[in-house]
Amino acid sequence: MSKPTPGWGGQFSAFKEALKYMSARQSGEEKSIYTPWPKFNDATTDGLEWNTLTVMGGRPGSGKTLIKDQIIRESFELNPNDNHRVLEFQYEMVGRTSAMREFSSITGKTYKELCSAGSTIATNVINDCYEYAKERVKYPVDIISTPMTVNQMREQIDMYMDHHKGQKTIITLDHTMLVKRAPYQNSSLDMLFELGEFFTQCKRDYPCMFIALSQLNRNIDNPDRAIDGKYGNYILESDIFGSDAMLQHADTLLGINRPAKQKIRFYGPDRYVIQDDRTLVLHFLKARNGDARMSFFKAEFERMQIAEMPTPPQQERR
Repeated sequence: MSKPTPGWGGQFSAFKEALKYMSARQSGEEKSIYTPWPKFNDATTDGLEWNTLTVMGGRPGSGKTLIKDQIIRESFELNPNDNHRVLEFQYEMVGRTSAMREFSSITGKTYKELCSAGSTIATNVINDCYEYAKERVKYPVDIISTPMTVNQMREQIDMYMDHHKGQKTIITLDHTMLVKRAPYQNSSLDMLFELGEFFTQCKRDYPCMFIALSQLNRNIDNPDRAIDGKYGNYILESDIFGSDAMLQHADTLLGINRPAKQKIRFYGPDRYVIQDDRTLVLHFLKARNGDARMSFFKAEFERMQIAEMPTPPQQERR
């Protein structure tokens, strides 16, 4: 009978790895993935760090997919020397819809307009989309659209990383609740706990990072949380569905809010003035290697992207 392998080791190896990483960051050999927004980069480690998990939670229509898609879409131009790939577990929408959202971002036309709903789209717009697609397919983005269990996802990632010889890869999941439950899992929470462990193991085993989208618990829609100027306006860690399962594994946890959809005019105890339903609030609820904070962004739905905006003024106290 073979003896068990010791599970401990001296701290020297950890110090050695840390110093090696610090030197690589100092020289520029190792970098985070820059996002399109300086505010976002500043709240994190100058962008999204490799071997990390970022979880974004929000209501439907709050901009989660918009943010994730923009990070991926612009990652190659913003990080030209990184030589990374993208693997998307895209369970929520079909590939055609995702591609048309990209076309919307570069033409300024809405999804409805691109579908010639109401009026026929001009041929030159279709030609512009065609030219854009020819350039975009040069970037290494792969999509898995068939819902899978956690174990099946792990098998796919193992094959993918082996096939691409361990190339750096951004892996996205849209959404956590669309992962299939295995027969031995009695509830969605069982699946989420296993999913969290899967994220942590993969980010240790491979040069990758995860971006996972999540929904919120139903209590976020309690009427008392939509009263102007209340702390309950804010998204909290406990509002992320399955937060106990995700929080311990996430390196960055984001809560995304769109206050005007809940008719909130003065947001939180500081009573930030919400001018329209394009205002998004990003709550950096957990930033293991950055800073927890709250930042404001403007949704440009006609271009399928978001942009930074100044912190809104506060309601004058009477």
